[in-house]
Amino acid sequence: MEAVLAYLRGAIERGEYAIGDKLPSEAELCRTLEVSRPVLREALRALQTMGLTVSRTGKGTFVVASTVEDPTFGDYAASDLLEVRRHVEIPVAGYAARRRTPENLDHLAHLLDRMERETDTTAWVAMDTLFHLAVAEAAQNPVFRRVIEEIRDALARQSAFLNELGGRREQSNREHRAIVEALIDGSENDAVEAMAHHLDRVETTLTDIVRSPRTETPTENPTETPMEGGTEA
Repeated sequence: MEAVLAYLRGAIERGEYAIGDKLPSEAELCRTLEVSRPVLREALRALQTMGLTVSRTGKGTFVVASTVEDPTFGDYAASDLLEVRRHVEIPVAGYAARRRTPENLDHLAHLLDRMERETDTTAWVAMDTLFHLAVAEAAQNPVFRRVIEEIRDALARQSAFLNELGGRREQSNREHRAIVEALIDGSENDAVEAMAHHLDRVETTLTDIVRSPRTETPTENPTETPMEGGTEA
C-alpha cells in the first residue's frame, strides 16, 4: 500500500494529475500497478486523508490539492487534534499518576500486554484508543473521559494512518509502556513527561509523512515504479 500511495502521491505532486483531474478508475489503476483492489483502496483512502483527493460517489476520485498540508482524521484536522491532545492528555497523565486505583493499573497493564502481542493492525488500533480512554479513566474525572470519547474516532483514524505510513506500532508500544510504568510508580512528573514524549513522536511522524516529497521519476515500466518507490514513511 505504501508503494502505491508513493506512486500516486508523486504523480499528483509532479502535476501528472492536476487539480480538478479525475484519477483513472480503480480497475484501470489495479491493472496498471498490478495490485489488488483492497490495496489500491487503502492507498486512495490515504490520499483523501492527506487532503490530496476527494471521492465523489458514482463519479470517481478527483484531485483537489497538489501538496499535503494538514491531514484530516474524521471531523478533525491533524493540527487541531494534536493541539487539543497536548492540552488534555498531558495533564490527564499527571492526574492519573496521583489518583489511579489498583483496578486502573490492572486494566492498563492487561491492555498493554495485549497490544504488545497483537499483530493485526485493526485490532491494535482499537486497543490504542482504549488505552488512552483508560488513562483518562485513571484520572478519576468523567469530563476527561468524555473529551477523549469525543475524539475517539479521530484518534483511531490517526493511529491507523501512522501505523500504515509511519510504522509506529512498536515505538508506540514502548511509549505506552513508559506511561504505564510512571502511573505504577505514582510519579506525576514522569507520567507527564512520558505522555508529552508520546505526543511529540506522533507529531514528528505526522510531519515526516506530510513533508515526504515522494516525487521520484517513474521508470519506463509503470508497474515497477511503485514497488521501487514504496519504502518506510
